[in-house]
Amino acid sequence: MIKQLFNSQSKSITSAAILISGASLVSRIIGLIRDRLFAHHFGAGEIMDAYYAAFKLPDLIYNLLIVGAISAGFIPVFTRLLISSNKSSAWRLANNILNMLGTAVLSLTVLGIVFMPRLMSLLAPGFSPQTSALAVNFGRIMFISMVILSASMIMGTIMQSLRSFFIFSIAPIFYNLGIIFGIYFFVPMFGTIGLAWGVVFGALLHLGLQVTAAYSVGYRWQSVFDWQDKNTRLIGRMMIPRALSLAVSQINILVITVLASILPLGSVAMYNYANNLQGVPIGLIGIPFALAVFPVLSASAGKNNLAEFTRSLSSAIGQILFLIIPVSIIFLMLRAQIVRVIYGTGAFDWTATVGTADILAFFSLSLFAQALIPLLGRAFFALENTKTPFVIGVISELVTIICALFLIKKIGLAGLALAFSIGSLLNLILLIAGLRRITKNLDLEKIFFSLWRVCLASMFMGVAIQSAKYVLADFLDQQFFWGIFLQGLLAGLIGLVIYGFICYILKLPEFFSFWNGFKRRARAGRPVKITESLEVKN
Repeated sequence: MIKQLFNSQSKSITSAAILISGASLVSRIIGLIRDRLFAHHFGAGEIMDAYYAAFKLPDLIYNLLIVGAISAGFIPVFTRLLISSNKSSAWRLANNILNMLGTAVLSLTVLGIVFMPRLMSLLAPGFSPQTSALAVNFGRIMFISMVILSASMIMGTIMQSLRSFFIFSIAPIFYNLGIIFGIYFFVPMFGTIGLAWGVVFGALLHLGLQVTAAYSVGYRWQSVFDWQDKNTRLIGRMMIPRALSLAVSQINILVITVLASILPLGSVAMYNYANNLQGVPIGLIGIPFALAVFPVLSASAGKNNLAEFTRSLSSAIGQILFLIIPVSIIFLMLRAQIVRVIYGTGAFDWTATVGTADILAFFSLSLFAQALIPLLGRAFFALENTKTPFVIGVISELVTIICALFLIKKIGLAGLALAFSIGSLLNLILLIAGLRRITKNLDLEKIFFSLWRVCLASMFMGVAIQSAKYVLADFLDQQFFWGIFLQGLLAGLIGLVIYGFICYILKLPEFFSFWNGFKRRARAGRPVKITESLEVKN
């Protein structure tokens, strides 16, 4: 039974996305519980400012080396070797990438630990000496978790390439459970530094699952370190533009952190609390579809079948828009209820609630763009084109930084979120334009035909939520948790029912496709052996 879970493959993009979304939903719920515990015990103040700032530097290296290599090059090349029945070369490539990137990450980790005080003074110049010292201690420990997660993500990418998403999808659940374990056990034992050790423990759980899964499908570690391997060099060439693009994105994050650090105490924490909230629908909708369709796009591109490539891509775009636009309406109209229910406990006061809700409102404006960007970026990577998204990323991030410098003076902390949304919208527009130029036909007419119906249904949904919110306020006591929770829950459910009903009346294809995919996943068909064809039905 356990081996079947490790080896099972998803037969369609929608069912694979639903599987990933289901696991991601559990992970995100646990992540929100984690954040609620942060808010309850530490509020939006010095400790959480230091904690979130400390994450930025290890994340920078992790994203540049690991995410850059995996998202840009590893899956397309590894998949091409698999479908050409050259499995020994595929496993050799996996080991070569693991060994080379592992060495690079470990070396940079040592440097990061040594120079952490200097790096933190540059990252958060507005921090007090006490907050800065705490962030340095957090960061040094968190660098250890980055090494562990780097190895884990390479193992997880092997499973993605084989279209076996289950263990890859549930690994983040255990990562968050490790952090929660740190709050309850390490903090009482070691003090606030136990928060960082919780991150390390979560990373170890994450790695343990991924290694077990990869081993079950045939992976065995080999002592390979070959700079001259042609496939490794190809990944390296594809990785450079992607790494540079991510570098610009990470610089954007670092600039946001620098700007937030010079605002009142708790600004870094509130921005990250809101960012974590808006990341939930991205993780539940945008990322699962991007992960599910990436091997399919890579296989289509490998066969030079642009018609199949475009069909799979446009179908995924339609599904994402169908799901993310109503979520954007919910986040925008129920932002105060969402923030208060999730974070409104203990040390998280009303001022922090209002500030976080304002930031969330501006993030909500670009949720649909943020959900599509991972998918469109992977479409370029499947075509082995990393230069175009790099150039687009540079332009978008520069616009974001310029807008942030201007808007922070006008509307304060919320201006950073608005700048982020402006940059995301520009990124989306340029990615679509670039893909249409390459593919010649992106089925935009079909996408827009579905989009106007989604928007129409969302308008009715918004009116229903707003009306229900005010009616329910007369019956539910807004001074207590359950009153706020029920107001937001019932208003949101009423809105979703209206949305689904209008989509049904308008005969929206994405509505029926999603529903059929959900039923297929619920029936839980037989596992598919990894030796079967990688081709799927769309």
